[in-house]
Amino acid sequence: MSRVGKNPVVIPQGVECHLSGLTLSAKGKNGALSMSISSDVIVSIAEGEISVKPSSQSKQSRMMWGTTRRLVSNLVHGVSMGFTKRLEINGVGYRASVQGKTLQLQLGFSHDILYPIPSDIQIVAEKPTSLTISGASRQRVGQIAAEIRNYRGPEPYKGKGVKYENEFILRKEGKKK
Repeated sequence: MSRVGKNPVVIPQGVECHLSGLTLSAKGKNGALSMSISSDVIVSIAEGEISVKPSSQSKQSRMMWGTTRRLVSNLVHGVSMGFTKRLEINGVGYRASVQGKTLQLQLGFSHDILYPIPSDIQIVAEKPTSLTISGASRQRVGQIAAEIRNYRGPEPYKGKGVKYENEFILRKEGKKK
């Protein structure tokens, strides 16, 4: 029995969910999202809750049970509250700024990196060394944060680079004389 899958997803106030065939769509204050449901699970909406059950006792159905429940939960949470990732930039001369729909990163290269901001994502640079990425889709927010971090990941000797706010970088000792 799936410990995650057996709990229903509560639909918060102000969110509308519709199930048509194998497509679940949700609409809230942060926009509208939809996802396709696997044929290995049965999804039903009743009394302000979305419940997910396996269609059979096969291994594939039981695997998709908890996964689908978590994806439905992320869909509902995204349109009602949204998701946020924070990035920190460490290093001398490393900074970021948002100009219109473009993120400008100065990460020690000979040129600035211009990253176009997608329409469904908001990026805010509170300080030149910290970024906040937010949006309705958890997958999109995480993907954008990973792409920005990938330009100059944190290095283990001085800790320079772009890292997640709560990420711990294991530091190494430099060479000895």
